[in-house]
Amino acid sequence: MQIPKIYIIIITYNAMKWAEKCFTSVRHSSIPLHCIVIDNGSTDGAQEYIKTHFPEVDFVRSEKNLGFGKANNIGIEKAYKEGADFFYLMNQDAWLYQDSMEKMLKVYNDYPQQNEIGIISPMHIDGSENHMDIYMDRYIAQNTEKNRLISDLYMQTLKPYYEVKFINAAHWFIPRNTVETVGGFSPYFFHYGEDNEYVNRIHFHQKKVLLVPSAKAVHDGVQSFHKIDLKKYPDMRIETNIMNPGLSHALQLEKKSLRQSMIKNFIVGNMDQYKILSKKKAKISKEEEMLKSLRDQVAQKGPTFLKLS
Repeated sequence: MQIPKIYIIIITYNAMKWAEKCFTSVRHSSIPLHCIVIDNGSTDGAQEYIKTHFPEVDFVRSEKNLGFGKANNIGIEKAYKEGADFFYLMNQDAWLYQDSMEKMLKVYNDYPQQNEIGIISPMHIDGSENHMDIYMDRYIAQNTEKNRLISDLYMQTLKPYYEVKFINAAHWFIPRNTVETVGGFSPYFFHYGEDNEYVNRIHFHQKKVLLVPSAKAVHDGVQSFHKIDLKKYPDMRIETNIMNPGLSHALQLEKKSLRQSMIKNFIVGNMDQYKILSKKKAKISKEEEMLKSLRDQVAQKGPTFLKLS
């Protein structure tokens, strides 16, 4: 049986803390992996460390910080042109176990309707390797009506995979057909939110997100639901909803909701929140045409936001 070409794409920005574990795990995978790194202008020595100690890595250096989505798009385009069958997006603060890829690939190969698969993910373990990542707990809990993973875990009757609504992009195993159908990340986002928007498109194009309990991988992220600095990375949920082709009349509904929230906060005298909402409403009004254009683009089947030829 021919071994598929799997390209692991890692975006680095001052990644020295994790570089050894991250790239050693790629090297030791039981399934051979091609590795592409897009470095977003590291200044901590990570660039030279990776090039010196992991010469097999295809290292691409960006002169500026492109953010998560745009940098990944460069890696996806490069891998696609080199004939990738699968793309594996992995955070710099993450690493694999030797059989992680093998177990995800088995689920893909055994799945009866492979074109339905949008993303496959392993279980995310935290950096201590003693607990599940806190966000993985949340993703599983939010899907109890659709699957019974928690019950099956307790009863020791785990299935090979479970369909879930969302898993963050710390570990994404993406078939080639997904890239050809859904495309790449939206250039609207810099960091945070781009994976939510992408998964919306996965569902719109009638593909699935699968979680594989037998496969695990580490994500050494902050174990808190409040880890995002909203002053540095603003909340983009409203914009994401507006761009979601699966939500009818999202723009009108979000604008109405903003107006109602502004009135409520004004009446109760919460002027700080009123100002925040006013600023968001002004931003949405200014970007309205762009958001509608992006929504129209992602509704089309094809390699949106990517140059694959």
